[in-house]
Amino acid sequence: MELKPRCQDKTIQLLEKGVDIPNALSIDIGEEVNVDRISGNGVKIYPGCRIYGEKTVISEGARIGREGPVTIENCQVGPQVELKGGYFNSAVFLEKSSMGFGAHVREGCILEEQANGAHCVGLKQTILLPFVTLGSLINFCDCLMSGGTSRKNHSEVGSSYIHFNFTPDADKTTPSLIGDVPRGVMLNQRPIFLGGQGGIVGPIRLGYGNVVSAGTILRRDYTEDNKLIIGKSYHGAVIDFVPRVYRNLSRIVENNILYMANLMALEQWYINIRRPFFSAQEFGELVYAGALDKLMLAKNERIKRLKAMADNMSLSTEKGRPNDKVAAARGELRDKIEDVCELFTGNLANTAGVEQRDNFLASFRDQMKKNTGTYIEVVQNLPAFVAKEGTLWLDLIVDRFCGRASAMLPLLDLFEKRIIQR
Repeated sequence: MELKPRCQDKTIQLLEKGVDIPNALSIDIGEEVNVDRISGNGVKIYPGCRIYGEKTVISEGARIGREGPVTIENCQVGPQVELKGGYFNSAVFLEKSSMGFGAHVREGCILEEQANGAHCVGLKQTILLPFVTLGSLINFCDCLMSGGTSRKNHSEVGSSYIHFNFTPDADKTTPSLIGDVPRGVMLNQRPIFLGGQGGIVGPIRLGYGNVVSAGTILRRDYTEDNKLIIGKSYHGAVIDFVPRVYRNLSRIVENNILYMANLMALEQWYINIRRPFFSAQEFGELVYAGALDKLMLAKNERIKRLKAMADNMSLSTEKGRPNDKVAAARGELRDKIEDVCELFTGNLANTAGVEQRDNFLASFRDQMKKNTGTYIEVVQNLPAFVAKEGTLWLDLIVDRFCGRASAMLPLLDLFEKRIIQR
């Protein structure tokens, strides 16, 4: 029996490298796939799988298609990752992360170490920090979630949960920050729990240690920590719909800028802290490059969506026409949006909190010498004062972006509460 001509040579090469392919006749490998980027050490590809994309990387110990057919397209798959069934495109999966049957994970996603989802989970432009767990039947696009200290003490999203990321005005200026980057990367925060059959109307922000009861739809920010949040039912009504009103414009813009600022902080974390750990892994530099690429995709997506909303500021209807102050704020956003977005394409993140960064890097490297374990192990064992210094550095990055954006958009009164709290 002969293999299909399209995949014959590449399949044979993988078999010769030691990849476990129980039924070689059932898989399809694109001509553009570089088999040198697929490890022969402990990788298993189950029947019915399809592997495409010149940027695809599959690291040692990965398991592909255990529960059903898998399609991988230009993904970077780290060590011991399990993609059990579904479609995966332009996403990064770090060590021991996993997704169950029926997953649909598209561009701009990063699942960090041991982050995981059960069956039928849809993700796009989603970043999950270590240990974050998603139940079944979930749509969780356009958000970043962190929290938890270990696989046993993790943030979790209950089954049948939705992050509502599309609005009646057809925009997606709706990224939600569930936790944050400066504290979340230190793996020392209490987990966040989102109860099943609930949802978030983005963009919202949610603090650590918060427990949201099942069936609750979050429609506003809960930035305080350690709260039990129980949603209320809304009375039925039929009223006139006025498009492009943006009654909470300041909060929408503020949350979008905060989200992008957190992406910039996470990028600096990867560049300054995470890279040596990637370098120690087979194909680690390729996975690292993939992660930076996904952060760039995430940033570009948010810029695109924010500009699209700003373009709507010129549009209004006879009903619900804004007053002079609101109209002026809208005009300011429309006129200054290019300048605001340029903040996130420059060198601002590299120059924020330099002293704190250098102090933290010195302390972190000392800890690496004392603890030669994995990235997770080193971070988990950071002394509290070192972790606090690292959080301060990343917070200064976030604050730098927020401060600059606020100065450009004075009529929107951005970040007043953040300034008061700090």
